[in-house]
Amino acid sequence: MSRIARVPVTVDKGVDIQVGADKITVKGPLGTLTQPMTARVAIKVANGEVTFAAADESREAKAMSGTMRALVAGMVQGVSKGFEKRLALVGVGYRAQAQGDKLNLSLGFSHPVVHQMPAGVKCETPTQTEIVIKGSDKQKVGQVAAEVRGYKPPEPYKGKGVRYVGEKVVIKETKKK
Repeated sequence: MSRIARVPVTVDKGVDIQVGADKITVKGPLGTLTQPMTARVAIKVANGEVTFAAADESREAKAMSGTMRALVAGMVQGVSKGFEKRLALVGVGYRAQAQGDKLNLSLGFSHPVVHQMPAGVKCETPTQTEIVIKGSDKQKVGQVAAEVRGYKPPEPYKGKGVRYVGEKVVIKETKKK
């Protein structure tokens, strides 16, 4: 059995977990998340904890038990506390502005870049060079942050571009004659 699957997921107060035949649903103060289940994993909810076990002794069942445990733990954290990714804009004239469910970016192109936020994901701009992306679904928050970073990734000579807060960009030395 997976070592990760041995650790039960503790359910916070205000979070409700329902296990169906083919999906697991987690409801909390920040929303509702569902995840399809596989028949290879046995899930039990009791005493405020969710336990996972492989249904058979196959290698895939053992691996999926750990995967399902990690997914459900992320869902419980998402509906109770939420997730956030922080991005920083580095460069002269690089600006960001959140307007409703759209993020307007000025990244040195001849045109402004407008990114539409998907349902369940919100963005804030505390300053013009900071972006905070929040949501209850860990995968969606990470995907939106990667898409925004993809518009102008940090370049290796001056370090200009969109980067995650805390990301280290290795600056290359310029060519010598």
